[in-house]
Amino acid sequence: MTLFNKNCFFVALGVVLFSLTSVIAQEKIDKYIVGKGETVAQIAQKFNITPYDIYKLNPDAQSGLKPSSVLLIPKSKGKSTAIAAKTTPDTKTTTVTKQLPKTHQVLPKETLFAIEKKYDVTDQDLKKANPDLEKNGLQVGQILNIPSKNGPKPTVVAKNVVVYHTVLPKETKFSIAKQYGITVGELEQKNPEIVSNLTIGYELLIKGSRPKVAPKSTVPETKVTPVKSAVPHVEPVSYIEYTVKAKETFYSLSKQFGLTQQQLIELNSALSSGVQEGMVLKVPSKSNQIAANSTKQKVVLAKKNSNDKKTLVLLLPFNVAKNGGDTLTSNVNRLNNDKFLNMTLDFYSGALMAIDSAKQMGITMDVKVFDSNETKTTSNVTTIFNDSDLANADAVVGPFYQANVEKTASILGQNNVPVISPLSKDAGNPTPNLYQSIVPNSDLKTAMFDFLNAKQGNIIAVIDKKKETIKKYILENQKAVKIAPLTETGGLNVESFKALLVKDKMNYIILETTNTAMVKYTINTMISVMASYQVQLVVLEPNETLDTDEVRFENLTKLHLMYPSATRENNSPEAQLFMQSYRKKNKVNPSTFAIRGFDITFDTMMRLSQDKTYQETAETMITEQVENKFEYHKKEEGGYINKGLYILYYDTDLTVKEAK
Repeated sequence: MTLFNKNCFFVALGVVLFSLTSVIAQEKIDKYIVGKGETVAQIAQKFNITPYDIYKLNPDAQSGLKPSSVLLIPKSKGKSTAIAAKTTPDTKTTTVTKQLPKTHQVLPKETLFAIEKKYDVTDQDLKKANPDLEKNGLQVGQILNIPSKNGPKPTVVAKNVVVYHTVLPKETKFSIAKQYGITVGELEQKNPEIVSNLTIGYELLIKGSRPKVAPKSTVPETKVTPVKSAVPHVEPVSYIEYTVKAKETFYSLSKQFGLTQQQLIELNSALSSGVQEGMVLKVPSKSNQIAANSTKQKVVLAKKNSNDKKTLVLLLPFNVAKNGGDTLTSNVNRLNNDKFLNMTLDFYSGALMAIDSAKQMGITMDVKVFDSNETKTTSNVTTIFNDSDLANADAVVGPFYQANVEKTASILGQNNVPVISPLSKDAGNPTPNLYQSIVPNSDLKTAMFDFLNAKQGNIIAVIDKKKETIKKYILENQKAVKIAPLTETGGLNVESFKALLVKDKMNYIILETTNTAMVKYTINTMISVMASYQVQLVVLEPNETLDTDEVRFENLTKLHLMYPSATRENNSPEAQLFMQSYRKKNKVNPSTFAIRGFDITFDTMMRLSQDKTYQETAETMITEQVENKFEYHKKEEGGYINKGLYILYYDTDLTVKEAK
């Protein structure tokens, strides 16, 4: 964001409560005087509207209601709904001469599926009895008409016209929906087979209903995969015997059979002393391996047809209370000197881009933004929780500091609200509903060794005397790695190093030093042996020495410098579009924090838009956004950690690519 844009935004913080719910104009509006002790939910129920409707016209209501204050109330549409609102949901009638309609008041966190299951009605019948569900979705406090199973059968009305559209090359769901004046969601609802993929030649249903025998596609070879049942059939696990081959490792076995190292040991106690050639192991049969490996898949999320409108809360440390002045000059001074505020505003600018992108995809979501007003150990999260309805949020992103995000997760733990930590690198205390989105440095190092071991190359580590910690780690945990000898002065012993190289396989050289002379000497030695040996340079963590003018970049590309990273270089059309849109809106390239703000917010919104809970998507889906990958794993002690990372390398065409 430019300085001008940040100034304008920061001044606006003093007068705007952070709510991104758009205000929709109402034709008729009533005024209502708040009584003592009344809540927004109670008032919404009284007028047969949702709390969201009140917040749209009264944004100040999000910070609490005061007795005798005046609220603007949109008039409820339709008499039938108003009558239903007067019916007490818990009222029971034992003897009636005329059947009365049954109603249900929607409670927080209830879903259509749960309501349909409770009253044993179908999705189609419930939506037919409540036409607004298709348009507005399920709202907390809403009164639903429950269709009677013994009531009169509905009259079947023949459809006048059935309209199909054959998908042509380069057509998209958006272009087809626009052509027929419908939304992408409506198109997917009529054609659930295209939610994950739009196939050229497939006949889409645009209007009416398909006959019992679906019409054939114009392209005979095209097959449409039916949507699988939401409740998978669990096959009994069968096992086979497998003989360990030479050079196989825990990593390669885990990948092959879809099991963790611990699961392999539990099935084969002999593995507790290590993997040995010739061992006969008990492993899942091939069919079970496929099922195990498919439990978590890398997916590109698309909007699902969910009638349950979700709420996302962002807790960001704008720290308005610490401003110390309300003049433009004071704000300019703070922006020039407060790096933390700039980081927050950059993150927020990316989040705004994500919200706009989701909106363009047709995702309707109530997004609320609050100032967490935090330091490393304090925040106003408790106040926000008491004054606002955070317990009914579907997910919370933030705060930034670990202690504060843990406190937030603890407060919302009883309601099992997912709390996503956006920036903290700390491991933190175990909390079941806490999702750490930053990949731990220890996982980056482990992933790099796992990758090298899987490649079955010759691994040599060049470690200077100041790096005793990493040397100890390698000696204790990576026993296949050879340590290159050093001279008495601490430099690389070239002849001894060359003696460790092997032919006919890749020699991975791990460089662990920040000493410029040692870096240059090692690189020059590797280049000198390239005619006889395959060598590749590897680092386990960012090394600033490699970025100096002392080290020639072309040498790093020659050696295909490889390293683990929590982010990727993304030059895809989608990433380029994001960059262009951000520059157009903010007049500057997005910072690392702006991209992070986009990725975290957009990923969370896309997960919430699925027909699963956030927790279910975390346990079954791997997603990628502009720079970040989100692959959440459940920790044994509680909570989730992101292990979505990349193994990258420098290529000779001066680009960074992902190692395979």
